[in-house]
Amino acid sequence: MPIQSAIKNLHSTLPENVSLVAVSKTKPVSDILEAYEAGQRIFGENKVQEMCEKQPQLPNDIQWHLIGHLQTNKVKYMAHFVKLIHGVDSLKLLREIDKQAKKHNRIIDCLLQIYIAEEETKFGLSEEEFAEIINSEEFKKLQNIKVVGLMGMATYTEIDNQIRKEFAHLKAVFDKYKSLSTFNFQLSTLSMGMSGDYPIAVECGSTMVRIGSNIFGNR
Repeated sequence: MPIQSAIKNLHSTLPENVSLVAVSKTKPVSDILEAYEAGQRIFGENKVQEMCEKQPQLPNDIQWHLIGHLQTNKVKYMAHFVKLIHGVDSLKLLREIDKQAKKHNRIIDCLLQIYIAEEETKFGLSEEEFAEIINSEEFKKLQNIKVVGLMGMATYTEIDNQIRKEFAHLKAVFDKYKSLSTFNFQLSTLSMGMSGDYPIAVECGSTMVRIGSNIFGNR
């Protein structure tokens, strides 16, 4: 029962205000059920098709988070059930999520991804691009999405100080805009930290960590 003990250990060691997203991408339904039986309810997938295949096979009270880079043409497949979309990085994508959510009479929660790493491969918005989106007239008209937080991925490095600096930058952006509150923009979630760097992220103020290999083993 290594999955169950990993879940119980994380639940007991993470601060109460930090949500655990169990990253279940590429893992079978049986592994997800094992984590579920240990009390885990939030699961993160990075491919829409895989998440849509797993969702009907598993309990209804699971909260599904889409954590991978999302293409606009895939939103419609999960709009009826996805709980939170991480990594939203354009107004075009927000528009599509809004459009598909409206068809199901839902409001879909989203996190805007801020680029904090020193790596070309990471997606995300600069602070300027983020501010431009949320201040635009078009964003203010979106009725079926709600931006509930920010997320970011640190550089993949062994240098703790660099990771800490990047997470601190994201926390500063989060704090700067937290007081701004409208019907579709209310920051409460700061998603940063994965298996390799989540203790630093929590130390820097993360309220949501995405952990896969520490729970399910390496892919």
